[in-house]
Amino acid sequence: MKLSQNTSELLIQFLKMKFNTDTKDSSIASHTKIMKAKKNIALIAHDHRKLDLLDWAEFNKDKLSGHKLFGTGTTGKMIADKLGLNVHRFKSGPLGGDLQIGASISIGELDLMIFFWDPLQPQPHDVDVKALLRIAVVYNIPIANNRSSADFLISSPLFNEEYERFMVDYSKRFTKDI
Repeated sequence: MKLSQNTSELLIQFLKMKFNTDTKDSSIASHTKIMKAKKNIALIAHDHRKLDLLDWAEFNKDKLSGHKLFGTGTTGKMIADKLGLNVHRFKSGPLGGDLQIGASISIGELDLMIFFWDPLQPQPHDVDVKALLRIAVVYNIPIANNRSSADFLISSPLFNEEYERFMVDYSKRFTKDI
């Protein structure tokens, strides 16, 4: 659902009034960012979840093909090779790929993330995984961490439409007197 500029401004103004966000503690949306109808989608899976993601991607191949796909090294290669989809590949997760995806989120290059992570297997780059999940929340991008949430995301009417997502200006927290 695309909100008109007027509607967005009124909603932000209402939130500021309701939650008194004109103070230095502004944790409510301060502006919006447009996601185009053609989304930039990150596809990531830990080793024991790669086949789950591949199966999900194969089932949703037609829907995914209308978007720009990005993936960490092995996962991106697997999806490109097995499904014939064009996937921009970053490095493997443990070699910095998760950090590259996080950086892409922070500069507005990625719109949503499908990340089938393994909750039972410790990862050598657990801190990178946590950082990636944190940055996705900071920039308010939709995240799916399992097949059910990925199904909900891809079947949403918003998946193929322009969408205006709310953004919080967390930098205001750094100027707050503690």
